[in-house]
Amino acid sequence: MAKAAAAAPAAAPGEEAPAKSKKPIILILVGVIALVVIVAGTMVGTLFITGFFNKPPPSADQLLAEDGHGADAHGAKPADAHGAKPADAHGAKPADAHGAKPADGKDAKGGKEVSGPPKLNKKSPDSPRFEYTYHQLKKDFLSNLMSSKKVMSIQISIMTRYDDRVFENVDKHEAALRSAVLDVLRQTTDADLVKPEFRKDLAIKIRDAMNSLLEKLEDFGGIEEVFFTSFVVQ
Repeated sequence: MAKAAAAAPAAAPGEEAPAKSKKPIILILVGVIALVVIVAGTMVGTLFITGFFNKPPPSADQLLAEDGHGADAHGAKPADAHGAKPADAHGAKPADAHGAKPADGKDAKGGKEVSGPPKLNKKSPDSPRFEYTYHQLKKDFLSNLMSSKKVMSIQISIMTRYDDRVFENVDKHEAALRSAVLDVLRQTTDADLVKPEFRKDLAIKIRDAMNSLLEKLEDFGGIEEVFFTSFVVQ
């Protein structure tokens, strides 16, 4: 009986052994969880610092699409790459960089549109008029009057507000122009000489004949006035 009683107290300490064996497992689990939390926190912090969670900037296509919707919403037409607006619905030409609209070029008679050289402005800022330039044809024009023994001898000078290309074209085609002028002169009669506007009308006919020939040869006339610097009939 005494041995049995002694054996009973010895068994009680043995029952605490399983409880003590669980503590290392719990510590290992806590350590693993803490390690996972640290690693996850480090990864999240790294991604946040590097901007992983920031909203990516819109692409160029998205910006163009947004601009297109914005322009259509207000009914306005977008500007081109140089900032210039297109022509309006009525076909009006846009103004240039200085706010001036381009002018339509016309010949001396004011009818047919031409694409000739630009007109020369006077350098004076107080005058918007164009600069007149003159060119004297070198040789005289000599022709008989129609059905008459009289002879007409003239010298002419032409005037233009365009640049020197008009005069260059006149010198270039001088032979053809002289022939055209002589054709006009030979149609003059004795009756024409007594008309009050004879010389004025003759100058207009010569101008139109020269411009017509230059437009045929150079696509532009440019002669605005013809002046007689010498006029003799005998």
